[in-house]
Amino acid sequence: MPILNRAAELHGEIREWRRDLHRTPELLFAVHETAAFVEAKLRALGCDEVVSGIGRTGVVGLIRGKRGQGPCIGLRADMDALPMEEETGLAYRSTVSGRMHACGHDGHMAMLLGAAGYLAETRNFSGTVAVIFQPAEEGGGGGREMVKDGLMERFAIERVFGMHNLPGLPVGQFAIRPGPIMAATAEFAITIHGRGGHAAMPHTTVDPVVAAGQIIVALQTIASRNADPLGALVVSVTQVHGGETHNVIPDKVELGGTVRTLDSTSNTRAEERMRAICAGVAAAHGAEVEVNYRNNYPVTFNHAGETAFAADVAREIAGEGRVDTDARPLMAAEDFSYMLESRPGAFIFLGNGDSAPLHSPQYDFNDDAIPHGVSYWVRLAETALSG
Repeated sequence: MPILNRAAELHGEIREWRRDLHRTPELLFAVHETAAFVEAKLRALGCDEVVSGIGRTGVVGLIRGKRGQGPCIGLRADMDALPMEEETGLAYRSTVSGRMHACGHDGHMAMLLGAAGYLAETRNFSGTVAVIFQPAEEGGGGGREMVKDGLMERFAIERVFGMHNLPGLPVGQFAIRPGPIMAATAEFAITIHGRGGHAAMPHTTVDPVVAAGQIIVALQTIASRNADPLGALVVSVTQVHGGETHNVIPDKVELGGTVRTLDSTSNTRAEERMRAICAGVAAAHGAEVEVNYRNNYPVTFNHAGETAFAADVAREIAGEGRVDTDARPLMAAEDFSYMLESRPGAFIFLGNGDSAPLHSPQYDFNDDAIPHGVSYWVRLAETALSG
């Protein structure tokens, strides 16, 4: 089954929804206008029930099939934008300074709204489809909050599916894999305490800058010497703060960064080695050190059966040879992981074509992907609830 005729017919209308959402980006849980837009559209499209305020500002629409009783599956889109200035110059660019939809969540919402409209119109399935619109994917853990708020139990969701656009993958193609498809993340903050003084008399000081430099270099050995070479581990120092003028050795230096892994064992090992390295280097210089290591999103782990099912549906839409079922995992993170910890499901990538990368000020969601995404959601729901 190729792209749905109805999805193609609705393309222009869905594209305008997407561009409306693009103009008014909101951050984290403060997606009040966005959630109101989604809620109003779901009601207008004919959802049987629309519930707001799940996980603070999340929205869920329920669509019941006309073939009688059956299970409930969840289809999820994310709503929040990023705190960055848009540099696309598009006619529908962000109207809010310092905010933009640089990850395509506007497109994700529009595609799921389009699918909700089609499913509410046709109802060619048994059971219930829950369309889930989640806040705070970009670092706020909105997926976790919706799960904690009883999302799965309240709507009796048995399986849950997610989708994200992927720059570099041609429009109309899909990519998926069983097991880990996106990384777990941790954030660290390291403070090296020394004893400051005149830069011309370093022997009277305990220089935290030198200790910080050696710590930065030594942390790279975690990936190169402490991790399985066939595994996946990233340790990146992304912040260095210390000193205010050229002739004063400061009292302290602060480092910050991130760790990305595809399994919990590697994450635990990375934290152990980081603490040991920092303590050892600091001691060698007569300095003191504090390490604050905070685990963030878990691994996004696709369940085998649901991954095979999603891949089969994607092949129906895209055709043979246009669905990569052994996609390389991304070391970026995704809080759909919390939903996959709660229920079986799968997360799939949809091609965004030759666009700027995600989280770039030049990025824009490719509207040509809309019919493919809508068709995938519709066919997945109808097939999953065909009984």
